[in-house]
Amino acid sequence: MLAQFLQPIPIALLVIIAIYTIVLLVLLKRTLQDKAPEISNLPSVNDTSDVASSNYVDKADEAMRLNQTFRKFVPKQFVDHFAKHGSDALELGRADEDELAILFSDIRGFTGLSENMTPQELMNFLNSYFLRMNDPIHQNHGFIDKFIGDAVMALFDRPSGTNTDKARDAIRAALGLRKAILLYNEHRSNCHYPAVNIGIGVHFGPVIIGTVGSEDRMDTTVIGDAVNIAFRLEALAPKYFTDIVVSEETLKQANAEGVFTYRMLDWIRVKGRQTPIEIYEVIDHQAEEVKQLKVANAELIKLGITYRKLQKWDQAQQYFKRAMEVSPSDTLAKHHLFQCDVLMNSDLSKDWDGSILL
Repeated sequence: MLAQFLQPIPIALLVIIAIYTIVLLVLLKRTLQDKAPEISNLPSVNDTSDVASSNYVDKADEAMRLNQTFRKFVPKQFVDHFAKHGSDALELGRADEDELAILFSDIRGFTGLSENMTPQELMNFLNSYFLRMNDPIHQNHGFIDKFIGDAVMALFDRPSGTNTDKARDAIRAALGLRKAILLYNEHRSNCHYPAVNIGIGVHFGPVIIGTVGSEDRMDTTVIGDAVNIAFRLEALAPKYFTDIVVSEETLKQANAEGVFTYRMLDWIRVKGRQTPIEIYEVIDHQAEEVKQLKVANAELIKLGITYRKLQKWDQAQQYFKRAMEVSPSDTLAKHHLFQCDVLMNSDLSKDWDGSILL
């Protein structure tokens, strides 16, 4: 009797369980349908891998762009120079001593030229000019250290080269700059713009290469007597009515005889330096007839300067006059005749070494 009473109970439980199961399945199905769009938008394993790869590529491109931008402000050659001396870091206060060639170049009459330009025209002109000056320097293993207004300061420090290589690189770059300015003036003439002229000074000597500034603003720099001399030589170009002025030391290091054509300009003391130096003009780029006349009277100019040093004014003037006979239009001979007149009537010290302070 008891067994008969208990038998319907398991059946009722099964029915209840079945109903709950059906309800749960229905609810689960609806939930999955509601979540389906979100699930479909989730990346697969392969999609996640593609996103990560894309991020890596973007970061690499960004690093490359930053590196290229950095090199525009800090020449790669500076980093290479420090690496050559055993340091890969460009930290503040780093300094090395080395021998290299320094070139300065600037535009003659730039102030007057710029007065007729708007600010935007001036910037366009300078960028166009600097763009043309860049190639001859880089093609001859040099690099631009600084733009100073309209001036360019370039260094020639070929890492695997000798001092001869460095000095020749600088002289060849100077000649290249003169060719570049001639081509630039042809383009300016086609646009009815006035011609541009430049002067160049080159010196070879020891310098200190390093970094200066503060923790949040650092710059690379080159300092030393050699930098001052190169700067002063560039300023002398218009005084001697020439294009390229180089020091005797530059020609000596370049083993220039038979490689370049040049003649002596003067025996001078530059501002900021007591020891006199011989200065020369390089004339390879000039017209052949002009070059031949300058070579023809080069020895006469040199002898005249020699006698000037000895204060033998008559002999000095004779050689300068003979140089003028060879080339009546030669402004260098006229310059030295004028200097002789000034010195003859000056109160020179007993230890005067024959040099002119310019």
